[in-house]
Amino acid sequence: MLAKTLVIFIGVGIIAGFAFGVYLIDFKSTTQLVFVEGTSLSVVTEKFDFKQDELIEITIVNSGTNEIIFSDSSYGLKITGLSGILMYSPISAQVISTLEPGDDITFSWDQIKNDGDTALEGVYKISTKGIDVDGNNVEKSTTVTIWK
Repeated sequence: MLAKTLVIFIGVGIIAGFAFGVYLIDFKSTTQLVFVEGTSLSVVTEKFDFKQDELIEITIVNSGTNEIIFSDSSYGLKITGLSGILMYSPISAQVISTLEPGDDITFSWDQIKNDGDTALEGVYKISTKGIDVDGNNVEKSTTVTIWK
């Protein structure tokens, strides 16, 4: 009797593990860049986890088919803590910048905040905001984690 129960529990465990694995694959998508028809903006980093003092390369990509307009030369790039407090924004000029479909611009962040301090370990949100040709706001963000 014990062997039959053991086989049933192992079978249920295998099925549950498979179902949970399929769910997590769909739930945890790590794709940052997907090209679509219409207006789309993407924020891409080479990875999600960085060591302290490691240079973070951030690429802003117009992943749609419409031109996107930005109000400054930093392409609306902002790095905040998860609480929303601004940590870093590149020095920018108040000039109109545009990204044509498929174009991209790359920025580097040396993990130094605007106040000159080094960013502590934690999770940071990298976001950008622009306007499409119809006047609609286009926003995109991603998160990165800084470890010791």
